[in-house]
Parts: sequence; structure tokens; C-alpha cells
Amino acid sequence: MKKPKRAKLFSLSYLFYDITKLIAALPGLLAFRPKYIYQNKAARKRIRGGAVLIGNHTGFFDPVYMQFGVWYRRHHFLCAKEFFDSKARFFFKNFMCIPIDRDNFGMDTFREITEHLKQGELVSMFPEGKIEKELNSFKSGMVLMALQSGAPIVPIYIKPRKTVWHRLVMAIGEPVDVVEICGGSRPSFSKIENVAELLHNIEVQLKEMCEKGDK
Repeated sequence: MKKPKRAKLFSLSYLFYDITKLIAALPGLLAFRPKYIYQNKAARKRIRGGAVLIGNHTGFFDPVYMQFGVWYRRHHFLCAKEFFDSKARFFFKNFMCIPIDRDNFGMDTFREITEHLKQGELVSMFPEGKIEKELNSFKSGMVLMALQSGAPIVPIYIKPRKTVWHRLVMAIGEPVDVVEICGGSRPSFSKIENVAELLHNIEVQLKEMCEKGDK
């Protein structure tokens, strides 16, 4: 596999993102008191270069939690385009979110996402497609993005907080090399679906680890 490209260390376009993240860091640590559980030694290593970060989606604060999971990287979250048409569009735009049309996902958006990955950036998403209380099946779009860009997929499970007084607990898995799993040839649709199912199964394992480790 090719050596991952380094993401840009500084850019004026990230100024709002970096300042806001810095200001929110200490209050967030005090409020969430995050606890990290790792799948293995490989999962403990810092994520270098482009990567697709995936997680379960049980609430609106999940993007914030995920950033605490991988705090040392900037995240480009996939975001429903409706949010860019709302009063909060300034926030989503300046937090470098990528708008997507869930009903009509186009090739231009796909190219934009894969370009971010090829440039060594982190793209974060919730492959269930919407907020779900239970861990449901994953959509296979993340696999296609990883294949096209050559980026690994890093699964994270975020344990839902029952109250604001409960600490944030999350389990982080090792990067999954989708290109290596699928091989050099163009994979069939069934193979892509199998990889999506594999990632879902890893997420289930992380959920079990998260629940055991929080007792």
C-alpha cells in the first residue's frame, strides 16, 4: 500500500475550525471525561494520512464525541445538505463539513470526498445514514470511497450517554485496509457489501468491548 500523504498542517480555511476546537477542548474534557478502549495495539497508533472514520449514530452530539476520539486530527464530516440551507449553515461551512444529498448522491460529491482522502485528510461519517438507537446495517458507500482513494477505514463505537453526568466512553478499532481485502481487481457489488458487513461486525465487537470495559 502507498505511503499515506500528510494532511496540511496549516491553512487559513481551517482557522475558525482550529480556534473553536481549541476553545472547546478544556470544557469538553471536563464535561465528557472521555474514556478510550482500544481493540488492540494497532488501534492505539495515531492515524496518519487519509482515512475514513466511521461510527454509530445515536444523537446530534456524535460528531463532537468523535472528534474527542481522534482529537489530534481535523475532521471533514459528511453532512446532509439541508443543514447548509438552515440558519446554522455558517457553522457547518466553517467546520469544513461536506454537504451530501442523501436522496441523490452524485459523482461530484463522491469525487470531492475521495480528493480529501487522497490529500491525506480525515473524512468522518456515520454509515447507518441517520440517527438510530440500535446499531443497524451500514451503507456501502464508505467502502467505495476507501477503494477509490486507497484510504483505510477506522471504526469507532460511541457508547450512548444516559445522562450528561455519565462520562463519554468509546471503543476505537484498528484501521481496516479495504483495498487489501478486495484485492487489485475491481470488486463485485457482493464483495463490497461483504466488506460493509465486516465493518458492521467489527462495530458490534467494539460495542461489546465498550460495554464490558465500562463496568
